[in-house]
Amino acid sequence: MLTGVIIMVKYPSGSLPIFQKDFKQPKIRKAYHHKKEVNFSDRGMTLEQQINESNQYYLEKGIAVVHKKPTPIQIVKVDYPRRSKAVIKEAYFRQASTTDYNGVYQGFYLDFEAKETRNKTNFPLKNFHEHQIYHLDACLKQAGICFTIIGFTSLKRYFVTPASFVISKWHEKNSSSMTLEEIENNSIEIKSGFHPTLPYLEAVDQFIADRKMNNGK
Repeated sequence: MLTGVIIMVKYPSGSLPIFQKDFKQPKIRKAYHHKKEVNFSDRGMTLEQQINESNQYYLEKGIAVVHKKPTPIQIVKVDYPRRSKAVIKEAYFRQASTTDYNGVYQGFYLDFEAKETRNKTNFPLKNFHEHQIYHLDACLKQAGICFTIIGFTSLKRYFVTPASFVISKWHEKNSSSMTLEEIENNSIEIKSGFHPTLPYLEAVDQFIADRKMNNGK
């Protein structure tokens, strides 16, 4: 166990003001307005980065609390190049991880996986691990809202796919992938934007509405 090691992550919040040496009154810059045609979508980020940024936005706005699950590791070797700094030189995964994200939204437990592919016509089921499928199934049985966010990076298209459909395809005999058409027909497509970067809660809202309708509430 490491003790006395503090890891600090600093996120820039903007540039600091620059003052002239002679303290002359700085010229007032005109406000800059983005043109309507400017597109803020994905900005070259990976699917994970988009989700993480969206989760931060949801958290700051008090909308939802969703975090990426840490992967449990066993640290074997640590070097201390400086007294105040530790560097992990060797570590191993202690156990298989479950899904990427979990949290709570409007009183509902959320549990989901994020996957992306450069394929344009299908999504290989081998990208899911067996323990992830069983974990999603177990969470569904506890009335959790479970899904997968699938990104087709080449097409710049994103789908929120219910875990129930993914699980059924996983267990389907001789099935090695989900076609794009199947995903389109069984998912909710979301568009990458600015704030949040990937508004997946729009799809979750629909899942909640469907559940309430089916339960007669």
